[in-house]
Amino acid sequence: MSTPALRRGLRTLGTLLITLSAISPASSVFIIAPGVISGAGTGAFYSFVAAAVVGVFMAFVYAELASAFPLAGGEYAIVTRTLGRLPGFAVLGLMIITQVLIVAVIALGVGTYLGVLLPGVPGAVIAAVTCVIAAVVGVFDIKLNAWVTGIFLAIEILALIVVSALGLLNPARPFSDLLTHPVASDGGPATVGAIAIATSVAIFAYNGYGSAVYFGEETQDASRGIARAILFALGITVLAELIPVTAVLVGAPDLNALFASENMLSYFVGSRGGGTLDTVLGLAVALAIINAVLAIVLISSRMLFSSGRDSAWPSPVNRALSAVHPKFGTPWVATVGTGLVAALLCFVDPKLLLVVTSTSIVAVYAALCLGAIIGRRTGATAHAAYRMPWFPVAPVLALAVLVFVVYQNLLDPAVGRPSLIVTACVVLLSIGYYLVVLRRKGGWKLADVTEEKVTDEKSDEHA
Repeated sequence: MSTPALRRGLRTLGTLLITLSAISPASSVFIIAPGVISGAGTGAFYSFVAAAVVGVFMAFVYAELASAFPLAGGEYAIVTRTLGRLPGFAVLGLMIITQVLIVAVIALGVGTYLGVLLPGVPGAVIAAVTCVIAAVVGVFDIKLNAWVTGIFLAIEILALIVVSALGLLNPARPFSDLLTHPVASDGGPATVGAIAIATSVAIFAYNGYGSAVYFGEETQDASRGIARAILFALGITVLAELIPVTAVLVGAPDLNALFASENMLSYFVGSRGGGTLDTVLGLAVALAIINAVLAIVLISSRMLFSSGRDSAWPSPVNRALSAVHPKFGTPWVATVGTGLVAALLCFVDPKLLLVVTSTSIVAVYAALCLGAIIGRRTGATAHAAYRMPWFPVAPVLALAVLVFVVYQNLLDPAVGRPSLIVTACVVLLSIGYYLVVLRRKGGWKLADVTEEKVTDEKSDEHA
């Protein structure tokens, strides 16, 4: 019986477009950046710069590991092959819960920005419909989805250019003020501690560049193309977010009004460009969020497909998740399942969703950093086409930052501490399932999937 294989129909550009859509720079600027500004004031500029440095470290780690293992399973497939099956399955448990919940969290933002067009319709309903539509579109050929996400991505980049122009072409204060006299949201000087804490939020704003690895089995020359897509995705994301955030900080007519505003970006755009422009950009952000939902559904479905192919679940579930559409070459059952589950989660309390997802990515990042270090020592990643520079600087420094983020979350009793507890519980449950179910069945037998093997199988099918 041949190994279920996806259709290798993407070039590096298509993978990059889907990856950038999953990051959704416009959503980060309009939804996440205000949280950074609230915590650090105009010191948010330094927070985003520091987060970009951390992003470079993690992008190097992702690029090398993804070059060695460009597999649809993403992080869990990499950790399994570098650290072992038990850590790998723990990461799978974290990623399954996190990815599907993130789809719902992001989709809930659609209602906020589509309220102008659909007054009176509950936001949860709009979000659920968005998830279902994304799942239906996601079943179609991956090349078509790359074009769809690319068109939507162009719209959100245009919106960010407009925001940047509003602030940079008509500044209310010199850029040097951000560098030499950053002020906090309470009017006092922005402290190093506040900037550091806000950096952890800015890291999340950039997150997603590593998602390119999920399309490794659908990208031509994946061992090189995925690494390039990851590095380009980070660079474009940093520019697409740091420039408009800087524009808001130097261009806001009144910083006190900006900090006190319930919707900072709406205040900024409205004060500089008027209410009509604010409405137009709000709709562009809604499209960006819809695009992000589609991209993350595509990502999540590849991971679920891989878990079924790797026989992580009971046999009927494995067969369903690893089913490939005969015409489009996509994991259609996993895609539809992801959209339907995410649609149901849209009716769960958003605060609960955030608690579950906010720190799990820290654990996954830490596992990848360890995987990069151990993979070099054991030779597991010796065949990678891309090798990170200055090894082991990137994984070691990234681990140090992650330890700091965990420490800051321990100090936060509202979200950070509960999130760490939930993350630990998910890891323990995953380990328990592995020991009680998979090991008793004789161990977790991963499918034999390499870039060459998948290519050969698809060639045989077309012969």
